[in-house]
Amino acid sequence: MKNKRNVLFCLVILLTGVIYFAIKAHQKNDTHNANFSGEWKSKESISMGGNIVCSYNPGDRMLAKTMKIAEQADFLTIEVSSSFPGTVPVTSLEKLTFDGKASEINHDQERGKKFTVKLSADGQTMTVNSIVHLMVATPYHVDVQEQAFVYVTEVWKLSNDGKSISVQTNAKSNLFSGERSWKTVFDKVS
Repeated sequence: MKNKRNVLFCLVILLTGVIYFAIKAHQKNDTHNANFSGEWKSKESISMGGNIVCSYNPGDRMLAKTMKIAEQADFLTIEVSSSFPGTVPVTSLEKLTFDGKASEINHDQERGKKFTVKLSADGQTMTVNSIVHLMVATPYHVDVQEQAFVYVTEVWKLSNDGKSISVQTNAKSNLFSGERSWKTVFDKVS
């Protein structure tokens, strides 16, 4: 009788362990609570922080001081309203997919961008690599346009408390010599 009780006790413990590990194996590995979702505001846009031309069109997120971000499992969307100084704001929605594959936004042959996005394993850091192409006036010949390229790397880091995003940006271009680097901080509004 005592032997049957010990066997039954061992089976209950074994069954409990199997169920526990099965449930853990099926749960999504989501270790962080905070994500990029929400409304974010900064004192200056990402583009203006570096005081360079890395935005190609009104409505570009690089010009925005306020962003509404909705994060999903494998992508996020960024809704902004932005413009160049002295022009009417344009609203746009940009989808950043975390698969590392190139996406493109082209408004015409003269301006657009190609970009890739990677999200870190912990979901706290996002890296956006962009190539912006646009036509600009040549020095001393305003009526002559030439193709310009700006290579931009943005590293978005979500703070541990989820209340701010710091965007470290590096850019280089055929418009200027060397590489420029700057940081923009967005605070969570809601």
